Amino acid sequence: MMEPFVYPAARLFAGVDEVGRGPLVGAVVTAAVILDPARPIVGLADSKKLSEKRRLALYDEIVEKALSWSLGRAESVEIDQLNILHATMLAMQRAVAGLHIAPDMVLIDGNRCPKLPMRSLAVVKGDSRVAEISAASILAKVTRDREMTELDAIFPDYGFAQHKGYPTAFHLEKLAVLGATEHHRRSFAPVRRALESGSSAK
Repeated sequence: MMEPFVYPAARLFAGVDEVGRGPLVGAVVTAAVILDPARPIVGLADSKKLSEKRRLALYDEIVEKALSWSLGRAESVEIDQLNILHATMLAMQRAVAGLHIAPDMVLIDGNRCPKLPMRSLAVVKGDSRVAEISAASILAKVTRDREMTELDAIFPDYGFAQHKGYPTAFHLEKLAVLGATEHHRRSFAPVRRALESGSSAK
């Protein structure tokens, strides 16, 4: 059983999580959320373990009830320039900077923290253990999934709405046949191989 999270001494916590480190296309999207203790949200959990219907319902509730929330991102070109780890840290910094209330402490999902102007703590499996991080994971995932659906409408042959840009067999096959779109991450090996062997998609 996962050990429960013990909150450090602080007054106002923001949770931060990211979605989109593994895909071959699109931005890495982050969210920062400060929950309102007076307006609890039931059912917060790791976004990957929730049904899409439940995620969407919780997304609306988080946006309505949170004291403050913000999205951050790093585009595919920034990922190519910085590498995925540094781009993710930048996107997290942008999410925290976008909060209209400054938290005393930021709880980050994972094992490392970006440089921030306030105290921060990395929490392994935080999206399952910390309500604020769970809320951030839901906002980030719903946002990125919607972007992949929009991209699917522009490039219908790639199946972005289904695989969300992850390197599935279908995506890799289409990449090999059709080439890379302008939104693909050129520093990722499967995309690099597709570019070396053929032309980019228009």
